[in-house]
Amino acid sequence: MKVLVFVKATPNSEKGILPGDEQLKKLFTDMGNFNEQLVKAGIMQEADGLKPSNAGKRIKFSDQGHTSVIDGPFAETKELVAGYWVWNVKSMEEAVEWATRCPNPMPGEEGVLEIRPTNTLEDFGDLLTDENRAQEKRLRKEVARQQKPKAKAKVTKQAKKAAAKKKGKRTAKRQPSRARSKK
Repeated sequence: MKVLVFVKATPNSEKGILPGDEQLKKLFTDMGNFNEQLVKAGIMQEADGLKPSNAGKRIKFSDQGHTSVIDGPFAETKELVAGYWVWNVKSMEEAVEWATRCPNPMPGEEGVLEIRPTNTLEDFGDLLTDENRAQEKRLRKEVARQQKPKAKAKVTKQAKKAAAKKKGKRTAKRQPSRARSKK
């Protein structure tokens, strides 16, 4: 079961105000240790903190085809998100168990986590057509392919020389082994 765990924003996180040095060092240490436990248990798939909403945008849609872009910051801090995890757990109970082990993500303030399960294709049952399912499968496969690290291309001697020549640099020629001086 995939869940998103949201770290709710606070007035200070929205202003970009960080905890004091000692609290921040402790948070990084404690949160690093917690994340390490999640990774070792095979729970954590992804995680990140978010910049305050003043760095964000909201896009509003209407059924009449109108869209509008609203610049942050956004009102109602309690509804905003300051960070997130993506966890793969066996159940909501397991997610709650892990979340209760989390150090306070907002030292000096009341930290709040919200756990939300994601929808799966099965949740939509007969509402999806075979074409919808095939498209979703194809897209997930493509995303997985894009996320794989790309192999580094081997650079040939000729390619190195050509690149150096373009930049106007000369490449040093190696002496054949029999012509090298012995020291």
